Amino acid sequence: MRVIQLTTERLILRKPKKSDWKDIVEGAGEYDLAKTYNILPHPYKKSDAEAFITNSIKNFGKDRYTFVVELKAEKKVIGVLGLRNINQVNNTANTDSWINKKYWRQGYITEAKIALNDFAFSKLKLRRLDSSVYTTNKASNAAQKKMGYRLEGTKRKAQRNVSTGKIHDVNIYGLLKEDWKKAKIKLLKKQIA
Repeated sequence: MRVIQLTTERLILRKPKKSDWKDIVEGAGEYDLAKTYNILPHPYKKSDAEAFITNSIKNFGKDRYTFVVELKAEKKVIGVLGLRNINQVNNTANTDSWINKKYWRQGYITEAKIALNDFAFSKLKLRRLDSSVYTTNKASNAAQKKMGYRLEGTKRKAQRNVSTGKIHDVNIYGLLKEDWKKAKIKLLKKQIA
């Protein structure tokens, strides 16, 4: 399989490596992150990271692409994002992402998602991406809208968070290829300004 790596001005999005476990534990181990992301256990251990990495490597390019987000300047993994449940019949996929709390509000997730969306729509020829976010996660809801996703509904009491045990309502967002083209132009204009 050919190497798939996405690069941006500050980031490299690449397939995980076994040696990434320390950075993944550091980022995923933050309780503030775990309580907003339903599948991250807390505490997040080395064994959790190793299982995640093994699974991500094994399934990379099958029905999913899980990328680690590496900060070029530090050669450090600061997050994870990807496409999962890729459906080649319907040309759709689900997206998800997280960034280490130390790197929040610095534009890294936007930068990474621009590259991921371009990959999804241009290289994989998808026509639609779906994303789900806790209704209480204001930052992630705002990020979805900023990226051009449209709120399509709310699933009530849809997900139990494995760290807190709380059940959350989840906003369901959709992004069509044609909407992405418009949103990307706006995002790039903001980056230049």
